[in-house]
Amino acid sequence: MNTKVAIFDIESVLLDAEFLPLLAERVGKKKFIHDITIKGIRGEIKWEDGLRQRIDALNGIKREVADEVADSMPYMKGARKACGELKRRGYTLIAVTGGFTIFAERVKKELGFDHLFANQLTFNDGELAGIEPLKVKSNSVDGLEKLLMKLKVKKDDIVTVVDGANDMKLFRYASIKIAFNAQPIVKELSNVIVDEKDLAKILEHL
Repeated sequence: MNTKVAIFDIESVLLDAEFLPLLAERVGKKKFIHDITIKGIRGEIKWEDGLRQRIDALNGIKREVADEVADSMPYMKGARKACGELKRRGYTLIAVTGGFTIFAERVKKELGFDHLFANQLTFNDGELAGIEPLKVKSNSVDGLEKLLMKLKVKKDDIVTVVDGANDMKLFRYASIKIAFNAQPIVKELSNVIVDEKDLAKILEHL
């Protein structure tokens, strides 16, 4: 039987939330962080530069506050059902996020994912101090291609589920490209569109 793989973005796909905006709201920097995010979406700044600017603006936040925000992020409706059913069908599940292990590790464990690719925040003396060298970038994911080769999976047996333009790099690996409550540019390059905030709806297309 062929190996089957499902690759999911995490924020606003597996989780019904975005980490940095929630963290910014806790310290009164919601608008500032939002403005940088919009510049990235419009292509006015590189996604990587925008990410670093947002982290720089939030440096000094206590680790316990960051943990509280990460733990408060709710799962998307249908996430458990979708992941459980795909596991039952024999899929290998891979989670990819330009966000951070601080929330992604919980998702991997609780939803039964086999592999995770995420970036890592750094904390000094219990305060946010920056970000480690990026593993997940706007146009690449360090180690993902190597993993897919190791799994000996064919493109025809890979599905990706994303919402944002910076996640479209995952489409290159898959035959089924699902835009989940996605930005218009993502929908244009997908072959499946799900506009309902219920991740279980993707099962109808697999």
